[in-house]
Amino acid sequence: MTDNVVPLFKDPAAPAAPAPLEAAVAVPVPVWRRTGRAVVQAARDERTRAAGRAVVRHGSYVVGGTRIVTRRAWDGRTAARYERMIRAAEAAGNMEVAAEWEERGRQYRAARHQRRMDLLTSPERLVKNAAYATGGTLAGLLLLGIALAVATKEPSDVVTPLMALVELCRLVVVIATVVWGPLVTLGPWLALCGLWAVGRHQQAAPTWALPAQQRGSDAGAPITPSIVVTALRDLGIAPLRKAIKEMGDAGAAMLSPIKIAGCGVEVDVTLPSGVSTQEVQGRRRKLAENLTRHEHEVFITIPTAARTVRLWIADSGALDQPIGPSPLVLDADLRADYKKGKAPWGQDLRGDAASLSLYQRHMLVTGLSNQGKTAALRALALWLALDPTVEFRIADLKGIGDWVMFDGIATVLIQGPTDDHVIQATEMAEGLVTEMERRLQAPPGTTFPPLIGIVDEAQVAFMCPAVDDEKRPYGGSKATSRYFMAARKVHNQGRAVNVMLWQGTQDPTDQNLPKLVREGAHTRASLALGTESQARMALGDKAVDGGAAPHLLRQGLDKGTLVVASDGIAIPAGQASITVRTHYIDDDQAAEIAARARALRDGVTTLTVIDTGEPTDPLADIAHVIGTAPRVLTQDVLQRLATTNPKAYGSWTHADLKRVLEGTGAEPYKSDGRMVIGRDRITRALTNRDTDGSTSAAQ
Repeated sequence: MTDNVVPLFKDPAAPAAPAPLEAAVAVPVPVWRRTGRAVVQAARDERTRAAGRAVVRHGSYVVGGTRIVTRRAWDGRTAARYERMIRAAEAAGNMEVAAEWEERGRQYRAARHQRRMDLLTSPERLVKNAAYATGGTLAGLLLLGIALAVATKEPSDVVTPLMALVELCRLVVVIATVVWGPLVTLGPWLALCGLWAVGRHQQAAPTWALPAQQRGSDAGAPITPSIVVTALRDLGIAPLRKAIKEMGDAGAAMLSPIKIAGCGVEVDVTLPSGVSTQEVQGRRRKLAENLTRHEHEVFITIPTAARTVRLWIADSGALDQPIGPSPLVLDADLRADYKKGKAPWGQDLRGDAASLSLYQRHMLVTGLSNQGKTAALRALALWLALDPTVEFRIADLKGIGDWVMFDGIATVLIQGPTDDHVIQATEMAEGLVTEMERRLQAPPGTTFPPLIGIVDEAQVAFMCPAVDDEKRPYGGSKATSRYFMAARKVHNQGRAVNVMLWQGTQDPTDQNLPKLVREGAHTRASLALGTESQARMALGDKAVDGGAAPHLLRQGLDKGTLVVASDGIAIPAGQASITVRTHYIDDDQAAEIAARARALRDGVTTLTVIDTGEPTDPLADIAHVIGTAPRVLTQDVLQRLATTNPKAYGSWTHADLKRVLEGTGAEPYKSDGRMVIGRDRITRALTNRDTDGSTSAAQ
């Protein structure tokens, strides 16, 4: 504790405390240090850097121009060009092209040898020709002098032309004497300026030394062979880089001619031996960046030629521009033909119209939420609705009115997201199966009108937990699932009798889009997806392995852009898919098109609920399905009854229909040679029938 005690009195024997030090005297900074700081500061100044870049840039222009001119002269005087092309062809593994260039090189060497042999006899011919020229010139001038002397009667004029020639020679010597000195002085500088101009035109300077506007001007620059070769060289594939390096300036031999293709360009690249197409496809982003493009602006596909990739490179920003309106909106007189026609769906990346054949093709359209799936599917249905022979049965399991304009066109229109709506959609799909089986049992050669079943947001049906009275689930992907089995049955046999199923689903997984269902579709289209595994679910392994990449589309920015795998659309040879930018048809335009389609039809009654109980009044049901049409074919009446209540009317035949109407005054009759049922007769029969339910008793 004594260490902390402060003495009260100072010990006189203790040494005195040292006096405070004087303020430190400023030490002068050495000259070498001040000089160094000044040099560093000057070197870091932006003006110094700009001057240094200018010196390096213009010096590089001269050096690069000299190198370029020297190489051009060397190529012109030797067979170096042919040797480079041979090495390039050999590096690319194209021996036929190598042999062709070897033959060209042989012809060049033979012609050069002949020219050198001609030089051995050229002095003799030069002297002889010079003598002939001199003698001829003197003789001509002498004759001209004689003629002049005769004309002037002056004998001295005979030598006047000769003296004029001598004077001309003297004048040339004088001019050469005057000009020669300045020319010798300025000649090297003019040559230097020429070399500088060549280097500047070819940008023969380091990138960091170029002006800022030139360094940044490559973004979106036109695609040239040198740009493509450089982008491939810097792709990070060692065998490819080595082969291009061995090719030297002949690397462009790998490329086909660059062709304008819509809002971009297209070029085929023959890869050197040892480089697979899959390696190039796997580096799409790096290739796009090397080409000064965004990833979504470069598409890599596999054409028919072996060891070849096809690059489609968009003009910078072109894919962000909208395409024009749909022909359905522009042409009010447009009509559809289910069998022979093609639906105008949009444009491919080349700017060509993309049309899809819907004839006997099941369809699957998928993608992430809010990417335009319903609009793309609805656009096809609107076109097909302009063919009055096509019947639609639609279940919209989103239920926000996207398909409301099909009221009066579709015979069934279910709208809603609940389990009850899924049950109705399932029974609608089972109605398709019932109609398909009825058609399959018809006599051979019987033709049937097309019947299209559409289920939008089908993932809701597959994920529905509801079960029926027999404990069978409506959703799921097992053999007990009612919706799954109905879809499978239509996929298996519906095409043969024109019963088709179109499904739209989002964010596909094995649970909400079973493998057997997605592989049953003939036309598979996908908007933007999240992963490659989802892309394979949507389009199949073959399409994705061939370059299809919906997972690389930009969510939100590429709305309405589809990758399509189908034999119903024109796909370039060798490719497994095509990218389509679809026309967008808004709700108002869709309503106008639907009104035109409704006018082509004969009073279709749209059912919003499917009755599955036993019929209690067939006559009233017949009146209901006839709707406002003055008369309807008996075959159509049977189909509509089966749609209304498959369990009660699914097995009805013409005989059943005739039995129910017999004695009511509304029996079928012929109109234009075909059996029909009249609306007025049915209405009269309902009015006049007994009130004790005699019609039900007649059943």
